[in-house]
Amino acid sequence: MIENARSINIAASILLIIGMVYIVGPIYLTLSTASQSYEFMLRNGLAWYPGDQLFTNFGKIITDTRIPIQMLNSLIVAVSDALATCVLSFLSAYAIVYFRIRWAGVVFALILATIMLPLDIRVITTYQVASNIFSPLNAVLDVTGLNELIAKVFGAPLHLELSVLNTHFGLVAPLVAHGTGTFLFRQFFLTMPKDLFKAARMDGAGPIRFLFDILLPLARSSVASLFVLTFLSGWTQYLWPLVGASTPDMQTAVVGLARLVPDADGQIPDFPMIMAGAVLVSLIPLSMIALLQRYLVQGLVLSEK
Repeated sequence: MIENARSINIAASILLIIGMVYIVGPIYLTLSTASQSYEFMLRNGLAWYPGDQLFTNFGKIITDTRIPIQMLNSLIVAVSDALATCVLSFLSAYAIVYFRIRWAGVVFALILATIMLPLDIRVITTYQVASNIFSPLNAVLDVTGLNELIAKVFGAPLHLELSVLNTHFGLVAPLVAHGTGTFLFRQFFLTMPKDLFKAARMDGAGPIRFLFDILLPLARSSVASLFVLTFLSGWTQYLWPLVGASTPDMQTAVVGLARLVPDADGQIPDFPMIMAGAVLVSLIPLSMIALLQRYLVQGLVLSEK
């Protein structure tokens, strides 16, 4: 018996149209508002039809705000975060899967624990460490009593201090401490033939050559997908750049957009300029998705092709 799928197709089409309106509607409202003037918004509110002030508002963003330098900061943070995450995740998953490590399961469990403890939860402790990266060492010296011995020998206890706040390294390093990439690469490596590593060794390929000549080319789709996802996460990160950067020239673009809203009570924000800034800030991640979307889909399905 052949079922009549016409009603199902109609219902699916209606749901698809509703979903498209739900997604495209805010984007259209953003573009239409960005193309209007501040005076138009004061008279009419948010615009539901496009105007002719889009490039004028772009010019205001470029000349009157710190968004351009903040976009450069976002680019540095996002690219550095993506590269560091891909390299560390690839190497850690490679070691866990292809080397006989006694405590590999425990190490992998600890890496997965970072997924359940995202940066937003541990932001206070992260700030304490970033304000002085030697604070753990100082704590160990105090707990073990070594500082008392040092004070007796040298006359004063040892106290090291180095802050990485308000630096690009300080913005990037906490974002890299995440186990998602290691989990993705480990799952991908487990789908590959188990005898691949042994066959490579029989052909004279050592661990380094196997890594670069065999494993890395096979995993290029997974690497590209992780790079895109990590880049987008670093680009849209808000809480840690807000806490870790104290000057406008070191803050990221997402924080800069939030700063465009005036703090004074009763003052109406310049929504056309803010929307224009949102469009400008979104151009780079959208371009990244458009260029690497094929690798993104292939990597997410963890295919060996």
